[in-house]
Amino acid sequence: MAKRELGPAALRVAQAVAARLPQEDFVVGCSGGADSVALTLGAQWAVRRKGTTFRALIVDHGLQGGSAQVAQAVAASLEERGIDAHVVAVDVNTGSDGVEAAARDARLAALEETGRPVLLGHTLDDQAENVLLGLLRGSGARSLAGMAEERGPFIRPLLGLRRTDTVAACHDWGVTPWHDPMNEDTAYSRVRTRRLLGLIGDELGRDVAPALARTAGLLRADADLLDQMAAELVPDPRQPAVAVAASLPDAIRGRVLHRFLSAHGVEPTHAMVASVDALLTHWRGQGPLAMPGGAVARRDGYLWFDQKDTV
Repeated sequence: MAKRELGPAALRVAQAVAARLPQEDFVVGCSGGADSVALTLGAQWAVRRKGTTFRALIVDHGLQGGSAQVAQAVAASLEERGIDAHVVAVDVNTGSDGVEAAARDARLAALEETGRPVLLGHTLDDQAENVLLGLLRGSGARSLAGMAEERGPFIRPLLGLRRTDTVAACHDWGVTPWHDPMNEDTAYSRVRTRRLLGLIGDELGRDVAPALARTAGLLRADADLLDQMAAELVPDPRQPAVAVAASLPDAIRGRVLHRFLSAHGVEPTHAMVASVDALLTHWRGQGPLAMPGGAVARRDGYLWFDQKDTV
């Protein structure tokens, strides 16, 4: 298909994908929704000009009745267009963060297991929703920084485009995307946040999504620099020296302690980091701090993480 044959929205999507296309073979995560279908068709357009190949992976989370049939139907519709498409079933083990986070983690893990670069269909609207979710949770700069265009194996070519672009692109390509009923279920925080974003925009009389996405980009640059400084100042996160860590500015010390807990398999919360920080900055001879899987102690001039079987 020549470039001039694409409709305007399809061309915007295709050019955005082409600008971020990996130099090697890759995979595209496709749910069947407008964003990921437009991404997949944009990738098909782009690879014809780059000489690479890709595979579309449809992850079946098994969270809804008939999900396997939906996934197979999405794969079949892509194959009719000459796209190599496969379905991968995953088990979603709901943890403390809820089903949304568990499904996302299972999906990303399945895509990452391919060992290839992975294209994801997140748009500017998704970015804005992430920032608003972070604000509502009282999260720090890293969470408010949203999603990076490239991080690890994951590439998000559509972060500069709107959801309306992907819907219009599907229309240009003559495809009808699947509408996930979970996207209308207010039991899920992302759905409620999406509606809140619209209400805020209506109340202010303007579209606030671009401003939130721009905030994410600005904060990401700051967060990346602070993360880099923390890693350089304390290269070994598993056992930081008390004197070194305690002397660091708050913004860097918090990151050092976050890395310390993460290095020992703990998913740090703000409260956990704050309690470990007290061992450094308000030392009064406190005993070990209980943590998932063990305890944190200050001794011999270092922070130690004692595993539960040795505590």
